[in-house]
Amino acid sequence: MTTSPPPISIDELLERVRSGLDRVTADEAYEAAKSDAALLVDIRYAALRERDGLIPGALVVERNELEWRLDPWGSHRAAEATGHDLRAVVICNEGYASTLAADSLRRLGLHRATDLIGGFQAWRTAGLPVHRP
Repeated sequence: MTTSPPPISIDELLERVRSGLDRVTADEAYEAAKSDAALLVDIRYAALRERDGLIPGALVVERNELEWRLDPWGSHRAAEATGHDLRAVVICNEGYASTLAADSLRRLGLHRATDLIGGFQAWRTAGLPVHRP
């Protein structure tokens, strides 16, 4: 018989996951994307993208498709999913769901996956480029 791990709060889970990620600021993400050192992956749902705009050059992948689109071995992978060394910076609205998404990508072997501290809202607050749909 297997036993389940003891329950933890979402705040504890986020803290644990974040301790294993090399999370980036908006400016760091911008510079990494500009120099082709990282792929920005926007997992926000459509209503938020329509309301707030898009990050130019970011790959838009709905959260429920993320693992299928970024798995370099997957049959439904995006063209940008070139290998397990891909530096993917996952972006959600405020930097919470993206932490868990980056952890999921790491479990698939994308060992350089991380997320944007503060999410899209931090990007916008930093005055970085946003394209209106």
